[in-house]
Amino acid sequence: MASAFVAGVAVAAAAYAGRYSIQAWQAFKARPPRMRRFYEGGFQPSMTRREAALILGIRESTPADKIREAHRRVMVANHPDAGGSHYLASKINEAKDMLIGRAKGGGSAF
Repeated sequence: MASAFVAGVAVAAAAYAGRYSIQAWQAFKARPPRMRRFYEGGFQPSMTRREAALILGIRESTPADKIREAHRRVMVANHPDAGGSHYLASKINEAKDMLIGRAKGGGSAF
């Protein structure tokens, strides 16, 4: 009799655990997608490596080929010929030059 009771409790516990797992999985699937956070600040008077990395969405220590790839991706979205801003395009180009190491004189053209 005791073994039947223990078996019943074990089956009930397994059923409750399965029910909880299914509910947790459904709640996990129904959650809203995580939105990517972007840099919300304005531009500094003279660009730093940190700001350049934030503009391109990469780390400061990224290799040159990955910098060029990130520059191309950001520039496609913000190119002046496609309705983007000339100011943003100049800042994106300045960020690429800063990270690659070809920093020109004193900042942006604007």
